Amino acid sequence: MSDPAVRFSAEGAIGVITLNRPDNRNSMTPELLDAFAAASAEARAADLRCLIVTGTGSCFSSGADFKSTVQRDGGHRAPNERSYAMYEPFLSLLDIAVPVIGALNGHTVGGGFGLALVCDLRIGARDARYGANFVKLGLSPGMAISYLLPRLIGVARANELLLTGRLIDGVEAERLGILNRAVAADEVLGEATALARTIADNAPLAVRATKRAIQRGLELQIRDAARLEAFAQAETLATGDAREGIAALLAKRPPKFTGS
Repeated sequence: MSDPAVRFSAEGAIGVITLNRPDNRNSMTPELLDAFAAASAEARAADLRCLIVTGTGSCFSSGADFKSTVQRDGGHRAPNERSYAMYEPFLSLLDIAVPVIGALNGHTVGGGFGLALVCDLRIGARDARYGANFVKLGLSPGMAISYLLPRLIGVARANELLLTGRLIDGVEAERLGILNRAVAADEVLGEATALARTIADNAPLAVRATKRAIQRGLELQIRDAARLEAFAQAETLATGDAREGIAALLAKRPPKFTGS
């Protein structure tokens, strides 16, 4: 196909990665994974303040393509290494310094659900299905879902979803905290874009530092997290954007951030 399996585009400070194999439910074929890795690299190199990840068609991503392979070809690599290699392109989102918003346009299952969880925020289609049904396939979860989901919705609720393999709709996903908002399918990208613009209007260095602090804090005791936050807060306090933000607050006007 001449149309790429994954597209990257940017408008101003907001980038968009689009999974673009709707006829195959944006599943994790070697073609799509290689294209995603390339698009993610483009996003890392771009001058962005926020990134949106979305899909075309009725699926955000259905996860593994069981008609193809559930592992990457790897020569003499061990089976666990081939399994990890399948998820590695999606996990590259962890290297994106700016906030990442999942605009989940449709069904989000298995490895596609893992891709959504790697995003920092998620806007989803109300009538779509979400979850990790690995146990129904005789498989253990991948894509760090067993790490991410309990931290997002709590151990008991994550246990229920992962041990039953039950898929839920967008309304329940929002209630559990998997989705920040559930909206009509045709409103997902617009809602995600509005959220991205709100984030992009804030001081970019402070936003990046806040994202790093949140990521570190998930693994730390609260006092240790507060100490690490203090380093980042002191660094951002010395920036021109902090001075502008404080001045704008006092003057009751919109700030004009420059990233300096």
